[in-house]
Amino acid sequence: MAWFILVIAGLFEIIWAVGLKYTNGFSRLWPTVGTLAAMAVSVFLLSIAMRTLPVGTAYAVWTGIGALGAVLVGIFLLGDPVTAGRIICLVLILSGVIGLKLTTPGT
Repeated sequence: MAWFILVIAGLFEIIWAVGLKYTNGFSRLWPTVGTLAAMAVSVFLLSIAMRTLPVGTAYAVWTGIGALGAVLVGIFLLGDPVTAGRIICLVLILSGVIGLKLTTPGT
């Protein structure tokens, strides 16, 4: 269950990371409210997952999901560039997240 909660926390991290783009430096009310709400949910769920998972593993996976998702949203929805180097780095992040999951004992 902790892994499921951690993945949901990571998805909310993607939401707030992308939401930051639309806050215009926290000067637009509704994008700011949505972004802050997603931040709160993300960190709250991360704290729940950390009850069971090791802190380093949980934090690294959470940030990995957020980073991977934010880059993919940028590529597919916002027109960010797609280069071989970026794709290789995404694969490395994904490999790290999967590796941490597979090597975390007892979870």
